Order: sequence, then structure tokens, then C-alpha cells
Amino acid sequence: MTIREISNIRLISQKIASAEFKTANEIVSWMGALQAQDYSMAKWAIGVRLSDPADKEIESSIDKGEILRIHVLRPTWHFISADDIYWMLQLAAPKIKSSLKSRHKELELTETVIAKTNRIIEKTLSKSLNLTREELANEFHKAKIRTDGNRLSHILFRAELDGIVCSGPIKENKLTYSLLTERVPLKKELSRDQSLAELAKRYFNSRCPATLQDFVWWSNLSVEDARKAVDSVKSDFHTETAGTEKYLLANSFSGGDPRNASVHLLPAFDEFLISYKDRSSSLSTVSNKKTVSNNGMFYPTIVINGQVNGLWKRTIKKNKVTIETDFFQPVNKSIRRLIEKKAFMYGQFLDKETEVIYEAEPFLSG
Repeated sequence: MTIREISNIRLISQKIASAEFKTANEIVSWMGALQAQDYSMAKWAIGVRLSDPADKEIESSIDKGEILRIHVLRPTWHFISADDIYWMLQLAAPKIKSSLKSRHKELELTETVIAKTNRIIEKTLSKSLNLTREELANEFHKAKIRTDGNRLSHILFRAELDGIVCSGPIKENKLTYSLLTERVPLKKELSRDQSLAELAKRYFNSRCPATLQDFVWWSNLSVEDARKAVDSVKSDFHTETAGTEKYLLANSFSGGDPRNASVHLLPAFDEFLISYKDRSSSLSTVSNKKTVSNNGMFYPTIVINGQVNGLWKRTIKKNKVTIETDFFQPVNKSIRRLIEKKAFMYGQFLDKETEVIYEAEPFLSG
């Protein structure tokens, strides 16, 4: 296996090059978790992996509680299937809580304060079912609990880790919180060993080829736990070597390296890049400086034949979405036609007309 083949195989295993699923819950379950701090872009991360994507259908899945948006793993916002919420939180929450101790000390969020805020959340949401961040903040203010200096985010974050709240339905175009037990009453619980094995299976099936170090980065597990997880599922995978690294590839994988030119408009923070500690197979050192900011911001990318070759941004006005491109290297007319096709698909996803504006870079003829 060559380094160049890795990125194209990942496009297939991540269902970007070969969409097989129809619903948001199916693809989120396949991926295990999709990073989702940029809400609108995260919905496109789901959409770009579906056979017939529509923003309104994904929104409906969120409103129904089929998929949830919650802090887990590294930690940051992720979309995960409601079926996976309990075992995944049980696995990830202890380490995340431990990592937050010093920050909570700075914010004067003691366990006594957290216990009080959790009681307020439970009591309030048991009556109101779903509330926005601002509405919950008002309840804390009534109890004379400060929400300044990032305290509100950490109060709600901790309530997620304690299994009290999760994302609720959209209300007046705003995200809300609901009680987890109301949103997902049936618990799917696994032992710790079963959870480790399940997380490894989801990761390597959906993101192969990948290394142990990639899995450690994505999962936030210790090296010891990650190795234990991989060992427990090793019969389902085999090892391929590329350069000096060893990669796990699912025995069930089929597809191979695509022969035809491929173009994809991937969202900010997409799993195609962020799933891996080593992104060199699809992102050159020069491109990395343009694609990922110094503070860890991952921009929307144009991926051509498995390689990041530009950025794109969108502007939405009424019934039209405008896509602007910024290529790192010149592209020919046939690639531009493929980009326009993908931009049109994104417009269909949003149920809007599409316009593509190219930057003034030179391009190749043909």
C-alpha cells in the first residue's frame, strides 16, 4: 500500500466516495462519532456521506433524538447515535472529568456547585422538556449562580458528562438541551471491555487505513487502553505497511483505489482530516498551513483525487448559496466541472440555487 493510496481508500471507508446509507442515524452509527462544533457544517459532514442528502431530513433526525450532539471523546461537540450515547459517555466521561479539574478550580466550580446546577437543570427540564442555553442561564441567575467567564459552558458541559442533559429539538432556530433520560429512555450499556472493543471496531471499519496512534488521537484513550481495544478486535482486521507505518485495514473492506478523477467539497472539521493524527497522506506540509489554523481551526476543503487542493466558503442569501473557491494549485476545466457538480449537490442539500465563483488563480486547459 502506498501513501497516496491511503487517502483514496479512506474516502471509500468513510463513505464519502461511496455513499451507502440513506439516513443520518445510519451514517453516524457507522462513523461512531462525527465532530460537530460547527453545527451547519457538521450537518453537511453527515450529508456528504448519504446517498440522497437533505438538510431538513438531518434536522428532523436531530429533532426526533435519533442522533444527538454532545461533548464526548477529545472532548468537543460530536454527533453520535442515540443508541450509543450511554456506553460512549460511560467510557469517555471519567477521563474528561479528570482533565477538567484544574479549569473548574479556576472557575470556582466545585463539586458542591456542580451538584446544585445539576439539580436545577433536572428540575427545570422536567417541567419545560427543552430549553435553550440562555433560558437555562436565567435559571442559574435566579439561584444566584454566576455564568460569566465561561462558567455556563462548563456547567452545561459537566451536565452532559454526568448523563443529565443532551441536545434537544431545535426551538425558534436555536439549539436546546433536554434531559437525556427523557430523550433516550432505553439504555444500551456495555462493559468497559465491550465498549473499548466497540469503539475500536467503529473507528477502524469507518476510517481505515489507520494506525494505533491515529486511534489514540481520535478516541482520547490512553495508549494502553487503545492497544487493548485493538487487540480485542484484531481478528477482524489485517495490517498493511506504508512507509515506516503499520496500518489496520478491515478484512471486510472492498473498493480499492478509485480510477476516475474525484472531487469532494468537505466541511470544516471533517472526519476525513480530523480523524487522524498523521494527515500527511492527504494534506501536504504547505497545504496544512492553509487548511488548519494555528489555533486548530479546520477550514472547509476541496479534495481532488484524495488530496486537499483548496478551500471553499459559502454565502447564503434567501434562495441562493454562493460557493467561492481558493485553489492551492491550478486545476483544469474538467475538475472545475466536477466542482460545479458537487456545489450543485450542496445547493440541493440546502434546497437552494447554487452559484460558483472561482478565485483569480490560473487554471489548466483541458
